[in-house]
Amino acid sequence: MIRVLIADDQEMVRMGFRMILESHDDIEVVADVADGVSAVSKARELRPDVCLLDIRMPGLDGLEVTRQLAGPDVADPLKVVVVTTFDLDEYVHTALRNGASGFLLKDAGPALLIEAVRAADRGDALVSPQITVRLLKHFNGGAVKPQAASPSEPLTPRELDVLQAVARGLTNTEIGAELFMSLSTVKTHLASVQSKIGARNRVESAAWAWRSGVVS
Repeated sequence: MIRVLIADDQEMVRMGFRMILESHDDIEVVADVADGVSAVSKARELRPDVCLLDIRMPGLDGLEVTRQLAGPDVADPLKVVVVTTFDLDEYVHTALRNGASGFLLKDAGPALLIEAVRAADRGDALVSPQITVRLLKHFNGGAVKPQAASPSEPLTPRELDVLQAVARGLTNTEIGAELFMSLSTVKTHLASVQSKIGARNRVESAAWAWRSGVVS
């Protein structure tokens, strides 16, 4: 079972998410809370597999909750998916920088919500398609283009293939089918890539690929 915590200040949204999630046999909602302080407290107490967080909440907003639960300074980070009405670029970048495993809009639909939860649980990341396009443009051009740090050691040709596929938004299963690899081999290559480039998750790996010119 994938254990999920929902944090949103609107009761109707929490009820809707709970109904969608619990209609699937592999997902259980262990708590739903209405503010950021409760989200941090309950998440640390229950250690859910995935936390679904709204951005605009009383007490602490979802971005700060994400940082406290999944940020770079957290010793044992939780998986966080931010689900919000607001897709401002500043919110997206901050959420991902703070350790979010996904970023969805509330109108993305039930299927994408379920896939985002499952992706986060297995260590993948899912970002709403319309947001992904803007993220890639942000990393791949314009006046502001932060340089990617050099890898600790060169990536192998096969690792580059996997990284390019990740940057294009493919899942591990899709990468395996495209590159004729087993799922375990894909995961091994991806883990090696992330270690070499200092990325914590797929989103950071994809961002590095676009900044470094591995994908164009």
